[in-house]
Amino acid sequence: IPNPSIEQVLKQGAPYPQVIQPRFGGYWIEDSDTPALNQNSWETTYRKHFLGKEHLNFYCTASNHGNLILSLRHEETKDQEYLHIILRTASKTVYNRLSLVGLNELPSIPQLVKLLCGDIHALKFSPVLYPKGSHLIVSYDDHELNNTFKFGVIYQTFGQTSEEELFGNSEETPAFREFLGVLGDCIELQDFKGFRGGLDVHHGQTGSRSVYTVFKGQELMFHVSTKLPYAEGDAQQLQRKRHIGNDIVAAIFQEDPTPFVPDMIASNFLHAYILIQVENPGTDHTTYKVSITARNDVPKFGPPLPNPPVFRKGPEFREFLLTKLINAELACYRSERFAKLEVKERTRAALLDNLHNELHRQTQAVLGHPLGNEDERLENGGHGGLLESIKVPLLNKLFHYKHHTFKTISELANEATCFRYKKK
Repeated sequence: IPNPSIEQVLKQGAPYPQVIQPRFGGYWIEDSDTPALNQNSWETTYRKHFLGKEHLNFYCTASNHGNLILSLRHEETKDQEYLHIILRTASKTVYNRLSLVGLNELPSIPQLVKLLCGDIHALKFSPVLYPKGSHLIVSYDDHELNNTFKFGVIYQTFGQTSEEELFGNSEETPAFREFLGVLGDCIELQDFKGFRGGLDVHHGQTGSRSVYTVFKGQELMFHVSTKLPYAEGDAQQLQRKRHIGNDIVAAIFQEDPTPFVPDMIASNFLHAYILIQVENPGTDHTTYKVSITARNDVPKFGPPLPNPPVFRKGPEFREFLLTKLINAELACYRSERFAKLEVKERTRAALLDNLHNELHRQTQAVLGHPLGNEDERLENGGHGGLLESIKVPLLNKLFHYKHHTFKTISELANEATCFRYKKK
């Protein structure tokens, strides 16, 4: 049975829900009574729980999932013992904190791997004996971190039911400008030096101003619908949709109570929406009601909504909102669509193979058994193709420049292609 359409919901009269399901579903709506969990912290886990503390690293060559890297640390508290475990595979990284209560002896490395990923078999692990191995591993983890984000911001007035109506809004009310001030600073795009999020900072083709902020060391650029150029006679406002439709997460600002439906905007990229409805704008009692919706294959993400999901204007609301936006995008990367991007998988596998090979080479050198070039290639099952093509530039960039991270997957793929043609 299809869900009621947004037109039917409007006909039923107030009070209106802030967000409704599309006619045939496909999205979840966060319930403040069931807090969401933040599942996006593993990228910094090695720095937080392993680096600088006594721990062990292992690398595996013989696995049906290719090369594996495992990190293991024992933790003892007043009344309990734990094992911190990080397993890196070509397709994902898994972290777990395992309680040792009731265990008479520590599990073996293969047992721990089976616990984290039950479909991995044919395991043959070796310890990392290279003293600087941790620096190589943390550099690999750092490549997963994203320090720049771009988000859409759309103004919705009462009763709007289509993307043409949403993108056709050009007026910025005082309440909307007040909300934009919560997100960040209004900046001039001309010659802007920070993260531009795809906006034109030289010729003014994407408008003259935007909203930008730095939050906990991360740069956030907002594609504000009312600040992007408005084209007379263009019902679809393609200039606005070109930017916001290619974002992954968008904030929908509602000045009046009105329903929003996620499929109102046709986009292959937009996977999550954060709805913000203002009450008492421009006063000392301004509050914001928040709702969250995302496609079904997007994991739940924190921080959880309070009950009721209403915030007073202030630093606490800003902290929640920006954190929620960032975690929403990170969660979307784990959705089926983004997780299966072929280029991303190839790049991750190539980086992991290079990490594995470097740890193996350095370990053998410490043992006094350095490998020749051909021996090393055979020892690690020389992959050829893409991996062999990008191995040298990747080693250069990933391991010798500790703080370097690739900004986009496409940059890495382009460099690999250029290197292959150069060799030919």
